[in-house]
Amino acid sequence: MGAQVRVYKRRIKSVTATKKITKAMEMISASRIVKAQRKVAASSPYANELTRAVTAVATGSNTKHPLTTEMERPSRAAVLLITSDRGLAGGYSSNAIKAAEQLTKRLTAEGKEVLPYIVGRKGVAYYNFRGRTVTESWTGFTDDPTYADAKAVAAPLIAAVSQETAEGGVDELHIIFTEFVSMMTQTAIDKRLLPLSIDEAKAHAETTGAAKDQILPLFDFEPSAEDVLDALLPRYVESRIYNALLQSAASKHAATRRAMKSATDNAQDLIKSLTRLANAARQADITQEISEIVGGASALADATAGSD
Repeated sequence: MGAQVRVYKRRIKSVTATKKITKAMEMISASRIVKAQRKVAASSPYANELTRAVTAVATGSNTKHPLTTEMERPSRAAVLLITSDRGLAGGYSSNAIKAAEQLTKRLTAEGKEVLPYIVGRKGVAYYNFRGRTVTESWTGFTDDPTYADAKAVAAPLIAAVSQETAEGGVDELHIIFTEFVSMMTQTAIDKRLLPLSIDEAKAHAETTGAAKDQILPLFDFEPSAEDVLDALLPRYVESRIYNALLQSAASKHAATRRAMKSATDNAQDLIKSLTRLANAARQADITQEISEIVGGASALADATAGSD
């Protein structure tokens, strides 16, 4: 076997091994998407109902509270960016980072100081590589987040909104995550969690299927609306962050599945191409050997005829 054929054989073997890995990763991601979708579906009703309750409290009272009251001149904004701990997910993390960059530029142009909070090693690596200060970061749970993870992320953000941090509080809280639309579509979006916009909350309640007479029901506040808002603030932030983490996890698995399927298909095409090249090289070697045999036989026959 010629040297060129051996080279093609080694490359085919290498690509075949890579194809097995990408196919396995595709199947693993496909199985995880179903689990992640179920968690998103299970968490969304609670988050939506809590948002509706907060909206009702804010609408039915004149209490000034960080949850609903906008500052006249907001100067600081906390931005929570949710990325992935791992790669091999196409543009999943990079799209979220781009959305964070756009939001940061907009807030900076408005004269606000931006305090970044990062979830996922990809986002942390991006900021560290550029020498940017990260207020706080979390890693290790982006593939399968739990409510405890959401509480850990929400705690410093709630403290910042409540003006309970040594560095000073923030006037706004924004979150950037990847919304799971479908198996083929995942969109990086940014939302302002605090202060809660009443109009946006009403629209959100309507889009989630609440009846018009259920969007803003009448409540009696005991002992006071302020105490109710104090109790709802951490629950609201935690539920929204948890839902965002789950949607991001589902989006990440969908992006990984799509990327690994593309890699598997490309590997299959490369194997076919290398196989054709190996066959062509083998045929060339066989043709050359036949030519050498025929040429040798002809030379031998000529030599024999000359000696006669």
